[in-house]
Amino acid sequence: MEVITHPTPRTVDEVFTDLRGRRAGLIKALTTDMVKFYQTCDPEKENLCLYGLPNETWEVNLPVEEVPPELPEPALGINFARDGMQEKDWVSLVAVHSDSWLLSVAFYFGARFGFGKNERKKLFQMINELPTIFEIVTGNAKQSKDLSGNNNTSSKSKSNGLKVPKMSSPPPKEEDESEDEDEDDEQGAVCGACGDSDGTDEFWICCDACEKWFHGKCVKITPAKAEHIKHYKCPSCSNKRARP
Repeated sequence: MEVITHPTPRTVDEVFTDLRGRRAGLIKALTTDMVKFYQTCDPEKENLCLYGLPNETWEVNLPVEEVPPELPEPALGINFARDGMQEKDWVSLVAVHSDSWLLSVAFYFGARFGFGKNERKKLFQMINELPTIFEIVTGNAKQSKDLSGNNNTSSKSKSNGLKVPKMSSPPPKEEDESEDEDEDDEQGAVCGACGDSDGTDEFWICCDACEKWFHGKCVKITPAKAEHIKHYKCPSCSNKRARP
């Protein structure tokens, strides 16, 4: 494998520039240079790797011989799977491994040169703004960009003082009713038989007719018995129905 010397990135900006160059080379291999790349990945050859270089070029070659390698290595043996699957699936697989390799190289430099928490966070955020290689080769990058643009537009509208309706927000009346219900919940349910709100750890049952809650012991209903009742009516509601 021919050794090409490139400047070693030492800062967040330099590492990001290095990643963009390697990324551009990998994208060329999997898009505009696809025919050449496909032919280069001959399954009859030994284990091959796809390398993206900082100068926005790519090469398919054998892995480096030194152990451990100077940089993290790309996925090994991408050529062996070429004829065993559909071309688009194979390209997508190589793209996923290429995305992973770019991240490993970037954060290798970060670890090597002692990036702190804020520097690592900044580097990830810069990388995360770029569509992945997988998104580009599968055609999903444009959609992600459009969604990002819509989010930016929404943020600008809010900053300009425009009111953006929220479909999840209930009308004011419903909000008042919700607040009343919350207050009732805080006070606790009241038993329709004894009028006591204690016994939150006891078994309760609700009448399907009047929707009042009762202690199970007050209406002589046990949890086992309640399992066989489809529609429960309290004694008062049952007596009303029984009267002529």
